[in-house]
Amino acid sequence: MADRSSFFYFCTIMKFPPWTSVEEAARLLRQGEVVAIPTETVYGLAGNAFEPKALAKIFAAKERPTFDPLIVHISDISQMADIAKDIPEEAYQLAEAFWPGPLTMILPKKDCIPDLCTSGLPSVAVRFPSHPVAQAIINASGLPLAAPSANLFKHVSPTTAEHVAAQLSDRIAGIVDGGPCQVGVESSIVSLTGDVPTVLRPGAITPEMVKKVLGRVAIKESTSKPGEAMQAPGQCDTHYRPQVPLYFGEVPANAVLPENTVRIAFGNYQGVIPAAVNLSVTGDMMEATAKLYAYMHDLDDPKYDLILVDPIPNQGIGMALNDRLKRASIKTLP
Repeated sequence: MADRSSFFYFCTIMKFPPWTSVEEAARLLRQGEVVAIPTETVYGLAGNAFEPKALAKIFAAKERPTFDPLIVHISDISQMADIAKDIPEEAYQLAEAFWPGPLTMILPKKDCIPDLCTSGLPSVAVRFPSHPVAQAIINASGLPLAAPSANLFKHVSPTTAEHVAAQLSDRIAGIVDGGPCQVGVESSIVSLTGDVPTVLRPGAITPEMVKKVLGRVAIKESTSKPGEAMQAPGQCDTHYRPQVPLYFGEVPANAVLPENTVRIAFGNYQGVIPAAVNLSVTGDMMEATAKLYAYMHDLDDPKYDLILVDPIPNQGIGMALNDRLKRASIKTLP
């Protein structure tokens, strides 16, 4: 019987998804390979956070520019001190409140974290995911894992293993199928390197939730400067885009839509064409967040000329939906 390395080689040649187990993924990670793993937010493309060659494989597989830093994933609050230094008490307060979960913190980094991981910045992004499979892989590998979303740069993030396979199956060593992601959008990012805790990317942990724990919070509207190191992942002005043009928000009255336009509805909003799917008939923000990327993947089909997405209230976790959709959207209609 052929060994597993031969099997994975066969899968790569035939472009079959290289499905693998927790134990096999841990072995591959220890060997410096990169593996797609499930988290509660989106699937991540994981590699040894201490190993520059593994980090380089992540950037290469995703075609991601090195000015976009990576998030390091751990499996216990105590491990924060292994990769960050001068950790403020506020970090432990947030960790106790929201870890494991969809919160990333920006902290001063230790020298053991390569500059490639942090785009040369003196800070590192750290997260403790709640997905049991992600935790099992981190524990079995014995490594902190750098893991951006497991998709090509600027494309729609994956919320199922099949989404990963469609983009990266012939570029990576393995994919661990942990089922659909529960949250469905990337983690909230809070920087604790300045005078005031600052939300750099909205997510399921809202600014209001952070303020309730810390008593204060600022929100930074991010704009990218291509070629310069970003403070945190997901800051590009254009990001999360399907290949079919997507327009988010109220459609102008004088707009002429292409014949093959499809609509993602939200709640009972009356759109200009019938809905193909509805993020949440009842207007439930958490349900909408969990479904967004899956629907974007489903409708990213050449038979469509345009995807419309209904307006979504910009409050609570709706801030995360608005953030992702604005970056994914074309700015004007024909």
